[in-house]
Amino acid sequence: MTNRQRRPWRPQLTRAEMGRGWVFFALYVFLFPWVMGWVQRSFHGELPIAEANVVYYLLSATLVFLVFWTFLKHGFYLLLDWLPENLFAFCTGLAGWLVLSLLAGLIPLPVANPNLMSYPEQFALAPKATVVILVVLMPIVEEPLFRGLLFGTSRKYSRALGYVLSAFVYAFYCVWQFVYAYGTVDFRYLLLVVEYLPMSLALTWCYDNGGSIWSPIALHMVLNALILASAVLGA
Repeated sequence: MTNRQRRPWRPQLTRAEMGRGWVFFALYVFLFPWVMGWVQRSFHGELPIAEANVVYYLLSATLVFLVFWTFLKHGFYLLLDWLPENLFAFCTGLAGWLVLSLLAGLIPLPVANPNLMSYPEQFALAPKATVVILVVLMPIVEEPLFRGLLFGTSRKYSRALGYVLSAFVYAFYCVWQFVYAYGTVDFRYLLLVVEYLPMSLALTWCYDNGGSIWSPIALHMVLNALILASAVLGA
């Protein structure tokens, strides 16, 4: 009697995609937010924020497809080939996020999450644009970068390293801008990584165990939808 072997990890990014991906990763994390802020300041607040953000993420999503086209296409076929594994990874990732989020919510933090505080206002002003950005475009842009590129590259050397880098870098990315956002430097906002680690770990788990980048993209969409609904209904 033989046991079914665990599906081996498949390197999914081509060398060219890795090169283009790291350039895009650096631009997306360091340059694009600064450019977006400069554009907003140049219009002295006259540029509609919601519409401008939709354009920003549409352009970013277009670049993702251009940079990672082969990776995304291959990921779709992997999703079909390993559909039970991807469904299992999606469901367990969702359940893990729920449990870890409840535990993280028990930790007292000295600052409130500005994202959760702003979602009700953003949704009230531009509901369609807010949903498109958070539920559709943001997951499509971020998952190929933080899971496909960052986790996929580091996992070749160490699975544990892949989890640590993917989880903490993404969580840090979600909060670092708050440190300087209010006219002063307040490093307490870095403690908000605790609130983003459950999502980041769940998405990394989903990609690692499902094997297709489209599984964490779908999970990210569902999680963002739940977080948005909770923020709006709880306001």
